[in-house]
Amino acid sequence: MRPLHATFRFFALAGFFLLTVAAQDLAPMRPPAVPLVAHDPYFSIWSMADRLAGDATRHWTGKPQTLTALVRIDGQVYRLMGREPRQAPALEQKRLSVLPTRTIYEFAGAGVNAGLTFFTPALADDLEILSRPLTYIEWSAASADGREHETQIYFDAAADLVVNTPDQPALSSRYQLDGQPVLRMGSREQAVLARRGDDLRIDWGYLYLAADKPEGVSEAALGRGPAQSAFEATGRLPGSDDFSDDAGTGLAFSIDLGRVGPRPVSRYLMLAYDDLYSIEYFQRRERPWWRRHGAGAGDLLRHARRDHDALLERGQRFDDELMADLRRAGGEEYARLAALAYRQTLAAHKLVADADGAALYFPKENFSNGCIATVDVIYPSSPFTLLFNPRLLEAQLRPVLEYARMPRWPWPFAPHDLGTYPQANGQVYGGGERTQENQMPVEESGNMLIMTAALARVEANAAFAETYWPQLTRWAEYLKDKGLDPENQLSTDDFAGHLAHNANLSIKAILALGAYGLLCEMTGREREASLYRNTAREFAKKWMELAAEGGHYRLAFDQPGTWSQKYNLVWDKLLGLDLFPAEVARRETAFYLTRQNAYGLPLDNRRDYTKLDWILWTATLAGNAPDFAKLAAPVYRFANESPSRVPLTDWYDTVTGKQQGFQARSVVGGVFIKMLADPEIWKKYAGRARRAIAEKAM
Repeated sequence: MRPLHATFRFFALAGFFLLTVAAQDLAPMRPPAVPLVAHDPYFSIWSMADRLAGDATRHWTGKPQTLTALVRIDGQVYRLMGREPRQAPALEQKRLSVLPTRTIYEFAGAGVNAGLTFFTPALADDLEILSRPLTYIEWSAASADGREHETQIYFDAAADLVVNTPDQPALSSRYQLDGQPVLRMGSREQAVLARRGDDLRIDWGYLYLAADKPEGVSEAALGRGPAQSAFEATGRLPGSDDFSDDAGTGLAFSIDLGRVGPRPVSRYLMLAYDDLYSIEYFQRRERPWWRRHGAGAGDLLRHARRDHDALLERGQRFDDELMADLRRAGGEEYARLAALAYRQTLAAHKLVADADGAALYFPKENFSNGCIATVDVIYPSSPFTLLFNPRLLEAQLRPVLEYARMPRWPWPFAPHDLGTYPQANGQVYGGGERTQENQMPVEESGNMLIMTAALARVEANAAFAETYWPQLTRWAEYLKDKGLDPENQLSTDDFAGHLAHNANLSIKAILALGAYGLLCEMTGREREASLYRNTAREFAKKWMELAAEGGHYRLAFDQPGTWSQKYNLVWDKLLGLDLFPAEVARRETAFYLTRQNAYGLPLDNRRDYTKLDWILWTATLAGNAPDFAKLAAPVYRFANESPSRVPLTDWYDTVTGKQQGFQARSVVGGVFIKMLADPEIWKKYAGRARRAIAEKAM
């Protein structure tokens, strides 16, 4: 009898056979880009084509970061991933499935069924595992015609994974770890944390490639052309390396699977990136979280090999459970969209350990301006962290709050950012620390208060808020004075420009005041709680008068005949504030359903563009499942049909489906807000993370 873990492992690797009946009711999804290796803003590799063998694999920025996968069947080589070698035909791709922790490809041809799965143990309730910068590349093969077939597999990673531009030299090496070969590659210069900006790739640290076990393995660090030619000729790699700094150098492994029959054969490789130092935080170099106790690359690979089977089981269990809950919450299309957003959300962050061992979680504002720890990026992604691990939200808010209480931050409102990734040395957006020009005072102050209250609510205590009470109070006082009728200023939708009397921004300020009242109540400040709750209620009544526009509400108080998505209103129910009558959401939802285009609801009446995250927030305002589905379905259609082949953009045209800007941003984590609308679902996932933390502390 095959051991239980071995039986499980086969089915996990061949997960494309296990799609649910519900999923089969829809045509397969065609993601605009497929996550392959998605860990952080630098270690983030995607397929941006319909077929994995249809194009080179790419960094989220679109620059090539080349991975190649080949299979040799009875002496004939076929491509599974990548465009090279050109002379090798592509094995037919039969199916693609994107799940929260796994991307599963199925191929067939030459009498063999082959599976290639990219498994990243992106388990947000386990920071130790989540922070490991390592993806398992899982292979499976079985005869499809009842005959045995000599089968070898090949994988290589090119030098463009370790440099910012192709002209930078890279060096490779090999060593033995526990008697097994490991290949390593990195840039020659190793300028650690020296560059900051948006359209950049990492050029420090080291890429590692290793196998599950030594049987049948050959490996080499040499030019990818010679490596692929050797594999094509013999099914093995040369016994010698080329350790030059040629840009064509890569790391390559081949594995001989032997004569493959009907019984599936499976193996895996490990692809990892050790960046040594991840973030500069007010001139301190911060280690990645997994390195905080002194671990190194050898420990990373050793522990990953030890934990593989258990993690694969956990990953499949998590995928199955989450997909089922997503389907119950919003249907199959919603579940697929959320699964596509899951690893993208995480891969726009880096988790590090501060000098005192505290967790700090930094997002990068991808293809926007490259800012780090942007508050109005943390806000739209917060449903993800609030659901899967509130400690991650705390780790995002702490750096901002620490900055705000420094003497160098002079303003009575919350900061916008902490710098440009990966250097978090102080705000760079707008006037920064110099002037109030182009700041977002109501936006960011409201965001910080709402998120802090949401964190306290899910954690059932406000201890974190107490630590930063003077800053929170200062922002509440600011909103009490400036929030009801905002002056001419930017909001998070800054691409739309300045807007005075912004009705949606006013809602944010009102709910933030109610959120502060909630925090006051939770910390025993009853008098202040009553004061701020009453103020928020009075403001809500005034808002309804100022924004009224027939059967809906205006974009701006002074602009009759206008409308906008009031996505901020969703927190009124999620936080149990109940400041606005339910009729406000009902009216808005009914109106929105008359204003949709082919690919979704525009942001407001001014343009046809929209924000993917905000549509899902707006849809969550709907009081029934049919209306949610009507608002969410065009977003799935956009993801499935958009001609812009990039990791999910959150800013696109609702008529053409074309990207307007932004891509691969963490804000797509906002699609999980529908899960927060179900208290039991929210409690289940967030509680699991809390219990895991408590168990590790024992």
